[in-house]
Amino acid sequence: MPVTDIDILKYPIGKAKIPTPISSQHITDWIQILEDFPEQLTKLVSYLNDSQLDTPYRPGGWTVRQVVHHLSDSHYNSYIRFKWALTEVKPIIKTYYEDRWAELRDGKSAPILLSLRSLDALHQKWVYFLKGLSANELQHTFVHPETNEEVSLAENIGIYAWHSVHHYAHINGLIKRMNW
Repeated sequence: MPVTDIDILKYPIGKAKIPTPISSQHITDWIQILEDFPEQLTKLVSYLNDSQLDTPYRPGGWTVRQVVHHLSDSHYNSYIRFKWALTEVKPIIKTYYEDRWAELRDGKSAPILLSLRSLDALHQKWVYFLKGLSANELQHTFVHPETNEEVSLAENIGIYAWHSVHHYAHINGLIKRMNW
């Protein structure tokens, strides 16, 4: 199937590809991405005005503001999943309708500083937590109810490192295309 322009706008860095096996170097690199992400995102978006923040990053996509708020919502959900996987045996996680969350008042109109600060605090705590996980703990899993797939914590670190870079690329691509 050929790649279209909309595919490139949807997945500017491609879809997540988590290697197998996952090495300790992968984990270290992914945690570094999570550690650096809040500051990088803040630098990218802090000078944007309301009109720019309310511009979709692609046709039919979320606005920059919604993406920033989504990142906070999504990463908090992921952090909780880590806790469940370490305190329960193969818990079935709760999914959420991220598209509906993005349409709520805070997702559509709240100042992005709220989510930028939230992401910074969360990532500091999350990175501290992740750096302390043992090799055995990284193999703990949770179950995604829609696919019944077991996801290890090691995989989930990679997924959220990708998720960070993926949405950063959405915003950065828009900024470049619009010459902001």
